Amino acid sequence: MYLIVESEEVIRIPPNKIGEKYEETAKIEAIKKMESRVGILDRSLVRDSNDRKYIVLMVLDASLNGEGYLVHGDGGVYQPVKVKALAYQPNLQEVVEGEVTDITKIGAFVRIGPVEALLHISQIMDDRLDIDLENKKLIGRETKRDLKVGDVVRARIVSISIADSISKGVKIGLTLRQNFLGKLSWLKGENQ
Repeated sequence: MYLIVESEEVIRIPPNKIGEKYEETAKIEAIKKMESRVGILDRSLVRDSNDRKYIVLMVLDASLNGEGYLVHGDGGVYQPVKVKALAYQPNLQEVVEGEVTDITKIGAFVRIGPVEALLHISQIMDDRLDIDLENKKLIGRETKRDLKVGDVVRARIVSISIADSISKGVKIGLTLRQNFLGKLSWLKGENQ
C-alpha cells in the first residue's frame, strides 16, 4: 500500500554548505537522509512491528521547523525539519500484482512496488515444476503452464521481514496457491 507520511527529522548541515541558500540546503539534506530508508509508523493500533514499517520512496516536501542548533566540537548545524514523503508499506494478506524479474532454483522473484518479493517454488501451483534456468522458465509437468521472466502475476503477501534500512534487507514472501491468484493469462482462462 502506498501512503503519505509526515515526520519531524533533525538534519545535519555540513559547515561548507551553510550560507545564503540555507533553507534549500536543508531540504536537499533532508531528501538525502529520508529517501530509500525504512521508517516506523506512529500507530498505536498496529499489533506487529513489521506491519508498522514503511519504505520512503520520495520526499514530497521539506520545510524548516524552528531554529537550528550547534553541538560543541562539530561545525555543522543541526536543523529540525518537517518532512512529507510518499512511502510504500507492504501488508500481510494484501493482494498485489507484479512482474517476474528472475527465475532461480528456489522460485521466482517478483517486483511489487519498489521491492522484489520471493515466490517460492512451492507456492506457485499445485503441480510439480520443471526448472529451465537457461530459458528462465518454470513449467508445470501436468498442466504445461509456464512462468517466465516478464510475466505478470497476481499474488498474496504471506510473509514480511523489513530490516531497519533498505541496505540490510526487505524480505517479502508471496503465494499464488489460492483462488483468483496466478499468472494473469491463467486467470483469463488461457493455458500459457
